[in-house]
Amino acid sequence: MNPKIFVAAAVAALAVILGGILLAGPTIVITDQDAGATNVPQAKPVQIELEDISIAKISERSVTIDLAFKLSNPNPRAMIVQTMDYQLFETNYSETEQITGGEIGSRPEGMVEFGSNYYTLLGENSIILRDSKTLKNTGNTADLWKSFEDDTASWRVSGDVFYNLSSMTSGQENELHFEFTK
Repeated sequence: MNPKIFVAAAVAALAVILGGILLAGPTIVITDQDAGATNVPQAKPVQIELEDISIAKISERSVTIDLAFKLSNPNPRAMIVQTMDYQLFETNYSETEQITGGEIGSRPEGMVEFGSNYYTLLGENSIILRDSKTLKNTGNTADLWKSFEDDTASWRVSGDVFYNLSSMTSGQENELHFEFTK
């Protein structure tokens, strides 16, 4: 027998298997025991909490502020958290003037992303995302600096979380806006 026939059969079998996997795709299926029907529900959005905000160290020239956010996935399937953009306000000093902000994670740019910096959030689990910001004392904000030194700062944090429901290629990008005061 010709060995090319066996190779062609193996390649055809792999193509059929791969095609079946690609056509099926990821889905969340929940069976309703009472009705006996199968439906595909909408996935619940990621839940976010401000876990901690504190002044890590302070000097005459700078202050370091540590932030921690807790992200929870209420779904049985995994989520991909791409980025979390946030803005930080000290509300005793100014309700509308942002003192710093940041981004945790990264969003894919183009077809191929080298060195991804996103977070996989497994089903019905949570993760803590941390960031640290250092502010320089310009001498123009004495009231703000006094609230840092006395540990009487009142914070407002707002921003957006960008996530996908199972993989970077399936589903759509979702966005959740958040705002916390502490």
